Amino acid sequence: MVQTMPDVSPAKWHLAHTTWFFEEFILKPQLSEYRQYDENYHYLFNSYYYTAGQMHPRPRRGQLSRPLVRDIMQYREHVDEAMQNLLAAHESDARIEQVIMLGIHHEQQHQELLLTDIKNVFSCNPAMPAVNPLLKTPPGASSNEHRFIERPGGIHEIGTRKNGFYFDNETPRHQCLMQDHSIGSRLITNGEYREFIRQGGYADVRLWLSDGWSTINERGWSRPLYWSEDLESEFTLGGQRDLDIHAPVSHVSYYEADAFARWADARLPAEAEWETFADEQETSGNLQESGYWHPVPGQEADTQVFGDVWEWTSSPYSAYPGFTPLDGSLGEYNGKFMCNQVSVRGGSCVTARDHIRASYRSFFYPDARWQFLGIRLAKNGLSS
Repeated sequence: MVQTMPDVSPAKWHLAHTTWFFEEFILKPQLSEYRQYDENYHYLFNSYYYTAGQMHPRPRRGQLSRPLVRDIMQYREHVDEAMQNLLAAHESDARIEQVIMLGIHHEQQHQELLLTDIKNVFSCNPAMPAVNPLLKTPPGASSNEHRFIERPGGIHEIGTRKNGFYFDNETPRHQCLMQDHSIGSRLITNGEYREFIRQGGYADVRLWLSDGWSTINERGWSRPLYWSEDLESEFTLGGQRDLDIHAPVSHVSYYEADAFARWADARLPAEAEWETFADEQETSGNLQESGYWHPVPGQEADTQVFGDVWEWTSSPYSAYPGFTPLDGSLGEYNGKFMCNQVSVRGGSCVTARDHIRASYRSFFYPDARWQFLGIRLAKNGLSS
């Protein structure tokens, strides 16, 4: 039930909320005879669906000493049984199937959050415990040479092609105009970011956005989250480990990513630039199933587009032209957050492989660092 900061939810809460989703949006509307497990759970485990009712404040989820974990597991069993009965009775209902698929992908998002939130919780424990001490360690590897890949401009399409599941914020597919540009052949590494630090990157006001400069000074940031003060080790889901200088840097904010890009005489890619590049790559990489649960060095010719770290773009998270949110309470899932946040792309080392795709959009506030967030560079014009 530990909650170390407002962005982090207790593991117990994640288990309950993902079950609440199925109860609230599928079982209660579809089954008149459904028996709600506990009326208090409607308030305790709602996240941000105000059209569904009020909710316990997010920053105080760690104060929920009751219900117990065993109560939550019984709640999950209750809802699972009811869902199985509903599926048996409505197996050909397209509308129910659509919401169930949304619920499954919603739970996958929380499986990822569960790991990043526990990592933050354990990092605050002086004993620095490992979430899983048996996690694989990456084989020794050196970084591929970083280069810029030329990408001619023109009119391109981005957004979902509606092949399989997609979230509403991936719609509609639409045309966009891009200028000639070049994009980084791989992610920026710990070693490259450490050089930025050692050359005074955090002390050079010229590199920072105004809000970023205020943030790093107010919060005393001088390195990525989870790095040791001597820049030689970092906390991972496998415990404290030596810093792998060839692995992608992670747990940096948008402000830090942007400052590094300026230092490197480059910029962050726009969302459309990233997606058109990713659309040409295989949906594979260091994702949750790889068993590392941490960024690892790229292999030869590996662009690292999917997995390892969510990549900051330079694009604000906003609606595509013609965007229409889902009907009812589910319309609150994505649309109402399209303000003051930044789009990130590509998934991370704790994202499920069947959850990610080129058109997938996630989003965070620019000061967020507790997720696996990293850097890919871009430049204006063609590199030649």
